[in-house]
Amino acid sequence: MTVEPAIVFAERSRLVEGVRAYGLIVAMWLRSTMAYRASFVMTALGNFVATGFDFVTILLMFTHVDVLGGYTLPEVALLYGASATAFGLSDLVLGSMDRLGRRVRDGTLDTLLVRPVPVLAQVAADRFALRRLGRITQGLLVLGYALGTLDIAWTPLKVLVLPMMVLSGAAVFGAVFVVGAAFQFYAQDASEVQNAFTYGGTTLLQYPPSVFAKDLVRGVTFVVPLAFVSWLPALYVLGRDYPLDLPRWVAFLPPVVAVGCWVVAGLAWRAGLRAYRSTGS
Repeated sequence: MTVEPAIVFAERSRLVEGVRAYGLIVAMWLRSTMAYRASFVMTALGNFVATGFDFVTILLMFTHVDVLGGYTLPEVALLYGASATAFGLSDLVLGSMDRLGRRVRDGTLDTLLVRPVPVLAQVAADRFALRRLGRITQGLLVLGYALGTLDIAWTPLKVLVLPMMVLSGAAVFGAVFVVGAAFQFYAQDASEVQNAFTYGGTTLLQYPPSVFAKDLVRGVTFVVPLAFVSWLPALYVLGRDYPLDLPRWVAFLPPVVAVGCWVVAGLAWRAGLRAYRSTGS
């Protein structure tokens, strides 16, 4: 009867230890970044401009059409801003996970295993890049433009959906980062596969679901649930129907989906870590 509470306490202590270690490593990289502030400003500005080209592409499309898949520019901007901000937050916190394959291949992961700190926290915080704030800023600006332009019939629920959509979306993307990293324990340098679901996923979500085939929409709804990042909650805010005729209450499921994704991510990470064999073995 006392075993289960002890396990729960141990897991909770390990989580607290991991968060603390992550914070310390991030603080170290922040001090390193701020030692060259001009370089930081230029790289952050470059990141802001580079990610902004995605929305410039959408703007160019709307110089030739009035609607895209039945959606106006401000409506597409809402989808874009929500997904870009959610992904930007996740990329800031966990974007270094795609380096794991390189560490597995060259054996430098072994140095992380011998430290009394959770490996996940070390990998996630490795080379923390504050310049990624440029992507978040750009996403928030587009989101602000959309909200300021659209004529939305606001309700208390719709107001709550907005922050929920961004935060839950960031959590979903974060789980995808971890699952992708876990896959690299087996495939070693397979970061491009991971990027197809992270960077590729956010690009997909920046456009209305009506422009894609229904099989693809089903895939990102029921298989890799990226649709819960922005499509479903954003369409609820816009008062539009989802292409798969799902009930409107699914727009409130992103937090539940995010928790489920992290359960899967945790299991995948543990399985991958157990399967790891040092290059020296």
